[in-house]
Amino acid sequence: MVGQPDKEVRHSAQPPVRITMVLLGATLTATLGGLLFGFDTAVIAGATQSLRSTFNLSSVTLGITVSSALWGTIQGTLFAGYGAERWGPRDSLRIMAILYLASAFGCALAWNWTALLAFRILGGVGIGGSSVLGPMYIAEVSPPKVRGRLVSLFQFNIVVGIMLAYLSNYVIDSFHWDLEKWRLQLGVPALPSALFLIFLLIIVRSPRWLVKKGRADEARNALKRIGNADPDAELVEIVKASQAEKLRVKGRLFSRTHRLPLFLGIGIAVFSQLSGINAVLYYMNDIFEAAGFSRNATGLHTVIVGITNLVFTALAMSIIDKAGRKPLLLIGSVGMMATLGGVAYIFGSREHAG
Repeated sequence: MVGQPDKEVRHSAQPPVRITMVLLGATLTATLGGLLFGFDTAVIAGATQSLRSTFNLSSVTLGITVSSALWGTIQGTLFAGYGAERWGPRDSLRIMAILYLASAFGCALAWNWTALLAFRILGGVGIGGSSVLGPMYIAEVSPPKVRGRLVSLFQFNIVVGIMLAYLSNYVIDSFHWDLEKWRLQLGVPALPSALFLIFLLIIVRSPRWLVKKGRADEARNALKRIGNADPDAELVEIVKASQAEKLRVKGRLFSRTHRLPLFLGIGIAVFSQLSGINAVLYYMNDIFEAAGFSRNATGLHTVIVGITNLVFTALAMSIIDKAGRKPLLLIGSVGMMATLGGVAYIFGSREHAG
């Protein structure tokens, strides 16, 4: 019984974090950038055959078309940091939303192959920028205790976007319309893009960015709107962190001291992409058609793959703290080797038999 008062003191000193509607709305708005990330990159899978016939594309030019958004993604990622520093993550996300919107309308109305490429690259810039700015904004408006969970929603929404892209393609393909369905498929992202832009006009600025710009009063008001229990105390902490960041002595990132962690961090990121899973995601419909499925069955199977991707992402997120990141990475890598190897074996066997 002696220790009971101490427990009560500790509990009262650390009240539970309250996630207000303003904070939740700001977080969900930023995660819409993740949904558009997944949607825009995966939606091309349902349009490859139509694009091939419409623009008379060879295998090489089709590959360029499919990968065009990714080239824009690189540019968006590189320049997102500049926008975040100058205009703040919220206003920079508004620019990304406009790029998403312009890309969707442009792809739907593309008058030739060059125009299609240009608008896909434009959308890619939005994808790359939002992939940096979305998590950054969420981290800067979230209380430390729930920051990790809220930031992880961005990654979850990428998978939701992939699944919705496959579902959208399947629904559009099931209608017997006498029109170029690929235009509608590539134009559907205009709807979530418009919602993304509208919500970005409402949410608060990042308090940390406001402090960096010397706008402490605006930062305090933003903290109040978010629902911070003690905005003045939080503002003091942000100011201290900002000052410490300016005074911090910057060491060399690419040095012998950081060689192993850099190799592991970059290596895991690179090899997860070089595994080939992206090729499967972007050519999903072609793969199922080549395997002998009808066009309708192909669309349905891509939706099933998208749902499976979503379910196991949610499962991994729910057990990551208990199971640990390394075991999940090992399980995932073994699973990718087995499944991608199985796909290669099946198609290799079919070609050999033919």
